[in-house]
Amino acid sequence: MKDLIEQRFREWTQVKSIDEARVSIYQKIRDIPYAVIPELVDAERYVDIFTLQKGSCTPKHFLLCNMYQRLGMLVLYAVYPFRWDEGWDDIVVDYPAQLRKMAEELPVSHHLACRVEIEGELVLVDATLDPALEKVGLPVNMDWDGLSNTVLPMIPCGDEQLYHPSEARLMQAEYSDKQLTFYHEFNQWLEKARCC
Repeated sequence: MKDLIEQRFREWTQVKSIDEARVSIYQKIRDIPYAVIPELVDAERYVDIFTLQKGSCTPKHFLLCNMYQRLGMLVLYAVYPFRWDEGWDDIVVDYPAQLRKMAEELPVSHHLACRVEIEGELVLVDATLDPALEKVGLPVNMDWDGLSNTVLPMIPCGDEQLYHPSEARLMQAEYSDKQLTFYHEFNQWLEKARCC
């Protein structure tokens, strides 16, 4: 699988300056359709995102970190606690009532993004949501300039925590039946949202 990452890295960065390569990698990972696939939330299995052609914040940012490190960049993981039932009213999205109700019963979750050192600053780089989800009102980072902070796709309910990439194994999670059911329904809603 490391060969696959190396192959994609070459495809996405060849004949580009480091600034162009940084944006190209970001766009390619952002464009992978967002879906919560619990088995990909793993420091070893995240590369399967290429096979499944979809993934959530964790495998996307594990991949982003790997690629940016190949560019020689300093990357830290940024983790944000959030609740699936909070902040939805701040985003103009017509979530199905059933999803809202299911979300109320879920525990605090954690969102993963990256902090990347760019021109001496630790810049927030979030490639979670794919462009097709912009049409339903989700906060997609469409035109990242490669220098400034992107926006988060959720509302944190606690402080940002930073981790070194060597601590990726600490970010594995276990999921309850309620969470798995919610993710299944949420993924189905996303698929329908993309098609309409």
